[in-house]
Amino acid sequence: MTLSTLSRQTTFCWPVVLPSMALVLALLLFSIFFPNDTEQFFSISKAWITQYFSWFYSLVVAVFVIFLLGIALSRYGAIRLGPDDAEPEFKFSSWIAMLFAAGMGVGLMYFAVGEPIQHLIAPPTAAVNTPAAAREAMLVTFFHWGIHAWAIYGVVGLALAYFGFRYNLPLTIRSGLYPILKNKINGPWGHAVDVFALCGTIFGIATTLGYGVMQLSAGLSHVSGWDFSGIQTHLGLIAGVVILAGVSAASGVGKGVRILSEVNLLLAILLMAFVLIAGPTLYLLGAFNENIGNYLAHIVQLSFRNFTYEPANSAGWYQAWTILYWAWWISWAPFVGMFIARISRGRSIREFIIGVLLIPATFNFLWMTVFGNAAIWIDTHVAMGALSAAAGNVDALLFTFLDYLPFAGLSSALALSLITIFFVTSADSGAMVIDNIASRGKPNSPVWQRLFWALVLGVVAGCLLTAGGLKALQAMTIVAALPFAVVMLLLCVGLLKGLRADELHARQKLSHASNFWTGQLWQRRLAQILCQPSQLDVHAFIADTVQPAMEKISQELLNRGVAAKVVRLSEDKIQLEVLQNQLRGFVYGVACQQKAVPDFALANSVLPSSEQAKTFEPTTYFTDGRRGYDVQYLTENEMLADILKQYERHLSLSLNADAALLQHAPAHR
Repeated sequence: MTLSTLSRQTTFCWPVVLPSMALVLALLLFSIFFPNDTEQFFSISKAWITQYFSWFYSLVVAVFVIFLLGIALSRYGAIRLGPDDAEPEFKFSSWIAMLFAAGMGVGLMYFAVGEPIQHLIAPPTAAVNTPAAAREAMLVTFFHWGIHAWAIYGVVGLALAYFGFRYNLPLTIRSGLYPILKNKINGPWGHAVDVFALCGTIFGIATTLGYGVMQLSAGLSHVSGWDFSGIQTHLGLIAGVVILAGVSAASGVGKGVRILSEVNLLLAILLMAFVLIAGPTLYLLGAFNENIGNYLAHIVQLSFRNFTYEPANSAGWYQAWTILYWAWWISWAPFVGMFIARISRGRSIREFIIGVLLIPATFNFLWMTVFGNAAIWIDTHVAMGALSAAAGNVDALLFTFLDYLPFAGLSSALALSLITIFFVTSADSGAMVIDNIASRGKPNSPVWQRLFWALVLGVVAGCLLTAGGLKALQAMTIVAALPFAVVMLLLCVGLLKGLRADELHARQKLSHASNFWTGQLWQRRLAQILCQPSQLDVHAFIADTVQPAMEKISQELLNRGVAAKVVRLSEDKIQLEVLQNQLRGFVYGVACQQKAVPDFALANSVLPSSEQAKTFEPTTYFTDGRRGYDVQYLTENEMLADILKQYERHLSLSLNADAALLQHAPAHR
């Protein structure tokens, strides 16, 4: 079968798929046959980047938060992701459920107990195992799982959703760079961006699947008492997850992914409610209030803190936790960002940003409080340090924690179900996103393609587990996140350019001459529209149309005892002056205004303004400094009507006491 024949049977973009698969295969083989060399190479690279670019990670993530909040509060927030009349594809509850499941579901299960306990026994600045350490543990946990993490996802998601649904571009990373690269997004630069996003997504999801399978096997061993720690068990679990993910992905977003996400959210709420009720309820409710207040009080400091003034061990903590988190979220941004873009068509930008930043983050805060603070309380009041002692085995820590609550077997089984479904939703949504990148956003791709990518994710995760290459890949995450952070900054620039163009389209009004035009002399009007006026054309218009109209009005005013005159200041400029005692006089002027023709218009022979680098317009001006307008299409009678309209406005303001202050002010020159 030739490549051309295969292309007709798939939606693959081969300049993206072939290099991506070659890179994935090369890194996979290198990790399998040279695991120690791979780990050493990426560990050295990680150490170098964290030493010299930690400040950049902190700064860029803070910029993403400020950027999104600024857009949400601006006039751009009302723009819809799609046509102005677009309606959301999914109901609000389903949308939130899918955000939650795809974004951080697996991580919440893995780190909800593990991270607060590890910060308790090794806090960045507080004394170990003290109330201050507990408070700081929850503060930094909130910081790592709060709005900063979702801002990383939100930047990519908003850029893709905006250009995908508003500009009708493919739903791929390259489309977010359209304002910068223009048509080059269809060439090698665009292919390179998508190759990078595709490889990053495959390895990011595969790494998470690998760590998740280890937690799942630890949970099964803990609950059943059997040993599920063998590599054969891990591979079997991966195979099971991939099969379920394939079935879900084949059914589409509207069915499999949506249903699994809603079920998962309900199960998560059920498990959280159980821990809240069975655990120290009053302590947890009070802790939630304090955690929120502490987070809001320190959010600005946390956003820009990089431990420059703290001891070396604090800086090491910062690099091992905060920088790793930021890099991890950035590496997941193409996947999660594209997925939330896919499910957000029809929502306004403001609704998108508020929904993505605040709602999942608030749920994360509640989840981390219930599990994290409950674990800290149990460790200090019941277990007497047993959870702290087991903190090194994060895979099984959640299940060890549940043993201290009633109905441990039932709650552990529920947790296992949650972890499994989280894996499936991450894998199936990941397969769909990867297929979307590989197909350049083409709709109706064959089902087998999504199944193929689900299989690729399983194979990569299995190979890395077998070869012990997950640590190397974790280090690679920090390395790969650095250039993609730069790409995300470019996405911000491109989004601002796109929103600015969108606003200009919305604000663009019809020509002032359209207020008077009745459709008569339409052929003459069309000829004027298609003509690029020169300076001589404007001079002729002033002499043949503007000046006669002004002189007629000036003469009529003089006949009625009103001092008026027409002043031809130059070939480029003429004005009608009506003098008033003790008040600013009325001036209606027309001047030849020069404008540069954009380069793209000069290069486009279809556009009328494409012959010369400059065009000229007869533009009005007034004594009160108001913005003028182009009058080149007006006839003499229409000029008469426009002058009288402005003069009538001037007289109405002169008789208005509230406007007297400006009317007595000197005229603009």
